[in-house]
Amino acid sequence: MAATIRIGTCSWADEALSKWFYPPKLPAKERLAWYAEHFDTVEVDSTFYRLPSASMVQGWAERTPDGFTMHVKAFGLMTRHPVKAEVIPEDLRGETPVDERGRVDRPPRELRGEVFRRFLEALEPLRAGGKLGGILFQLPPYVVYKDYSLDYLEWAREQLGGDEMLVEFRHRSWLDEENRAASLAFLERIGAGYVVVDAPRSDTAKNLVPTVVATTAPTAYVRFHGRNLGTWNKRGGSAAERFDYLYTDEELGEWMEPLRELAGQSDQAYAFFNNNASSEDPDNPLRRVSQAATNARQLRRLLDVNRIAASGGA
Repeated sequence: MAATIRIGTCSWADEALSKWFYPPKLPAKERLAWYAEHFDTVEVDSTFYRLPSASMVQGWAERTPDGFTMHVKAFGLMTRHPVKAEVIPEDLRGETPVDERGRVDRPPRELRGEVFRRFLEALEPLRAGGKLGGILFQLPPYVVYKDYSLDYLEWAREQLGGDEMLVEFRHRSWLDEENRAASLAFLERIGAGYVVVDAPRSDTAKNLVPTVVATTAPTAYVRFHGRNLGTWNKRGGSAAERFDYLYTDEELGEWMEPLRELAGQSDQAYAFFNNNASSEDPDNPLRRVSQAATNARQLRRLLDVNRIAASGGA
């Protein structure tokens, strides 16, 4: 039996969703529960910027129904991104090396390990409720395929223990013809899931990876970033600008057979939309829509038409 493709968005609280998806004047604390009436999975991206607290995660668990799945993006320090020392727990700052810009600078593995421990400990309410999906490791675009990178990923996988690791590559060296097979085989060996991406196509931008449809673990995972090549590397651009894109039916239609293939290869399958800006409503030019929520519903409709089992976005 092929897995049901569970559709969701990357965040339930970005500005476009808040303005154009939820009912007017819905209190912020009620948004997650309302979201969960329409989707049965979500990707939590706020945890990339700051370690979550157990009380915060407990609130997420309480506001979502049984069977709901939350995938959680790893804190930036865990994925070798630059982070400001001020977002590190206060009791760890004294042992945290910083650069001239106040960013954590090459912290020792022991410090990273403690950050991993606290991050995972905070997720216990989701874990206990059977609602924790994978931990998304979105690597920085400067982390290239080389022995040290492989060593770090293997170490990070060990830190996660029984939790699931999902890895998104953001430098094309991982998925070029020379290293693609080795990269996927490595993830399979360490028991980590590979994240498939839909993004702008470019032959030159090193931080745009090709779309490679594959699985390395029981979970298939696809992230739709939009195809706005013009804003992808815009200097000083915001995330909303980078991912500012509304997919057409034709573009999402390209994914019917790949998604059918991924569902057939996996025990669980997920498709998440990360295009987190708003667009003019195609059906009503007088208002706007959340790109992510709109495309999630489009994808569900197309999957239904093609008789591919799906949930969310109905």
